[in-house]
Amino acid sequence: MNEQVLTRPRPLLQPAASLLAHKLRRLRCGSLELTFANGARESIRGAEPGPRANLHIQNPVALIARFAAKNDIGFAEGYFAGDWHTDNLFALLELLARNESALSSASGGLLGPLQRLRHQARRNSRRGSRRNIQAHYDLGNDFYGLWLDETWSYSSARYAHPGEDLAHAQRRKYRQHLDALDARPGEHILEIGCGWGGLALEAAQRGLRVTGITLSPAQLEHATRRVREAGLDHLIELKLLDYRDLDGQYDHVVSIEMFEAVGEAYWPGYFDTVARVLRPGGRASLQVITIDHDYFEHYRSGTDFIQRYVFPGGMLPSKQVFAAATTAAGLNTRFADAFGGDYARTLVEWSRKVALQQDSLNALGYDQRFLRLWQYYLAYCHAGFVTARIDVVQAVLTHA
Repeated sequence: MNEQVLTRPRPLLQPAASLLAHKLRRLRCGSLELTFANGARESIRGAEPGPRANLHIQNPVALIARFAAKNDIGFAEGYFAGDWHTDNLFALLELLARNESALSSASGGLLGPLQRLRHQARRNSRRGSRRNIQAHYDLGNDFYGLWLDETWSYSSARYAHPGEDLAHAQRRKYRQHLDALDARPGEHILEIGCGWGGLALEAAQRGLRVTGITLSPAQLEHATRRVREAGLDHLIELKLLDYRDLDGQYDHVVSIEMFEAVGEAYWPGYFDTVARVLRPGGRASLQVITIDHDYFEHYRSGTDFIQRYVFPGGMLPSKQVFAAATTAAGLNTRFADAFGGDYARTLVEWSRKVALQQDSLNALGYDQRFLRLWQYYLAYCHAGFVTARIDVVQAVLTHA
């Protein structure tokens, strides 16, 4: 008598899940393990090597609707809402970034024009800049203090070796900016966007005078306290001030990752201000996140996840566009260094610290949706740097 072997039927993909799987089968490089809530699975392999990642889709119908409406912004919103999850967000977003041309549609989704209008409404006028900066930096010193290092630096570090800790690498970043100025003790530095005071403290320890400006009351309060506790308030003056309202002249200027918040329409005015306040013979050292020039026109005509959810009013230049804008203001630009790999490593460190502080962040009132948004933001930036879509440079400016 023949024995009949009974096997459990393989779960079938529902229509929405089939649409998602069909789209993801366009993968050109890397591999993706795709899992759905009903237990259906699919392994997708690109023809070329690349990152390995997994994607668990809990709600394919909602995710399809979000993606159709807002493209990559909708995909991000699906993560905040729990429509999907992954064991390694960094690996997944890198995989998707490396396959962007194969996976993405040309538009920003059905609501793309609305997203663009929303971004344009967040212009960096004097009032708009205060609103945009405070929306991000006034999330709370308690929030940032849980995951930034002891220098309170919220910008890329500069690593010298694989085992270096983040605080040492952040101080190296400050030293490299000050070294680029060739500043002498007693000279006066202007810092546009002084953050929580890290560079000002480093400069004052060299005997330099510093005037720092910010639009964030929370940053100003904390930075002022750090300066006072260090006994350096005779060398450092910090102000709540828009760069457009600066007067006088300074021996040198430093600005670390503030330019990204200026806004394209205001770039000429920003560089005119730098040229006006920089004494003849002085130098300006700027740390700026840039975007690949070949992608710049596409980027400037749309709205991305960072502009929508993290930095309202933000805009990245390409290196070529940045240099052209400085030239128009009568400034020469020398790109001293590009170090996107250091930023990728910095982002991994920040993400690790955020993950370790989940309970403390919840206790401060930051809910799970916000924390998922923040982790997505860090991983999204990391994907940009490791794929060279974005970079970070130190630019040294002088009068022409």
